[in-house]
Order: sequence, then C-alpha cells, then structure tokens
Amino acid sequence: MTPLADILATATPIDGGFRTAIPADWLQGRTAYGGLSSALALHAAMQVEPDLPPLRSAQVAFIGPLSGDIAVTAIKLRRGRNAAFIQSDIVSDAGLGYRATFIFMAPLASRIDHDEAPRAPIAPPPDGADLYTGPDNFFTGNFNFFDPKAARGKAEWLRWVRLRARDGLHPMTEVMAIGDGLPPAAFKLIEGQQAPVSSLNWQINLLSPEPRTDDGWWLLHAISDQARDGGASQRMAIWNAAGEPIAEAMQAVAIFA
Repeated sequence: MTPLADILATATPIDGGFRTAIPADWLQGRTAYGGLSSALALHAAMQVEPDLPPLRSAQVAFIGPLSGDIAVTAIKLRRGRNAAFIQSDIVSDAGLGYRATFIFMAPLASRIDHDEAPRAPIAPPPDGADLYTGPDNFFTGNFNFFDPKAARGKAEWLRWVRLRARDGLHPMTEVMAIGDGLPPAAFKLIEGQQAPVSSLNWQINLLSPEPRTDDGWWLLHAISDQARDGGASQRMAIWNAAGEPIAEAMQAVAIFA
C-alpha cells in the first residue's frame, strides 16, 4: 500500500505543478483510480493561488488512461471577488488523460438558509465489524469498506469507505480521493459477469466548506436510473460519520457489456 500523502511528499516540482508516478497499487485496470487522479489534480490546483477560499465544485473529465510517470499541472482561469476557477491537467506518455476545473468560493452573506439534503440512511460500522480491504495489487487495497447488506435497488450501491492511510491529507484532498470509491452503479446489472467499465466524467458539488468525519469513515451512495447502449448516468452522494451531507455528484459511465 502506498499512502497518498507519500505520493505527494515525494513528487518533483515542475513549472506549474509536479511530476510523480502512479504506483501499481493505485491502478484500476490500465489506468489510475479516478479518486487518486482527482486528489493529485486538486493538490496542484491549491498551489496556484494564495489564500484560496474553500472548494465548492469540481468538473472532471477522465479523458484517457493514466499510468507510470505523470505530470500534474494547474493554471488559474479566473479569480473574481468571490470565486476562483483553476484548471488542472494530468499528462502521461500516452498524452492528456485528465482535466478538471475546480471552483473555489468564499461564503457569502445571504438571506437564504435552506437545507433539505437527506441525512445518511445508515450508521457507521460498529466496533469489530467485518470490513473488506481489496487486494494489494489493486486500488481497493488502499481502502477499508463496510457493506451494510441493506436492501438496495438493482443498480445501487451504499457503502461506508475510508482510506487506510489518511494522515497528513488536506480534508478536501481526502474527500476527492474517496469520492469515486464505489464501482459504477450499473455494474450490478452485469450480474456477476466480467466486463470493462470506464468513468467518463464526474461533477461533484461540495456541501461543506470543511468536511470532517470520525475514524475516517464516509458513506458513499451511487444509483443509476438508466443504462443502455453502453452508457449509464448515475447520481452520487457522500455523508460523514455524523450523517451530515458532504457532497452531491453525477457521473457518466461507459459499460462494455
């Protein structure tokens, strides 16, 4: 297992970002796990401008496979009085593999205070719960998972997830690293057969400027209402251990089955 903090600590600075390598234990097939790519891209984005306000949204495109040596760079697109837009790219020997626009925004005085976001529907795993950790040669080996075995829809996941090594990470970097930790919801429709899947994009909106949780646990949800012609759209959510909503997201997925 290679801690994310170690990947960041050993990166080599370059103009506008850094160089590093994707360890084999962070690969998801022939490409880096999307949460790792997003965490690296966010780390580069946060170095572009001093005193950035909290991250509030990210628009991610998973353009191509990323493995081996990579360059992670970021540039300021615009910074206004309240919001900053930062673009991050990740390039490998195969070319551009990842691009994201991160939106940082300061809280604004407002007469509106509306919150009907659902709270977490299940409690965190109890002490001594039976946890799952993936194999050492796959990205899931960097996580603990707890599956509550609750009845869910035909194309729906609901699992508690935590990074095994999370010390020294910025809270937003940790959220980006775990936020894509579930298989695509439509993958359940394959019914035990093996088939390649690939995330195409990821739109995530952060509901908390300072995400925090207990014992590293985050509850992840993904549900797909429609999957056909090799594509699926899914809605996603993240809660902390107190049941508070942390993020809402959407993703498009290609399924080769």
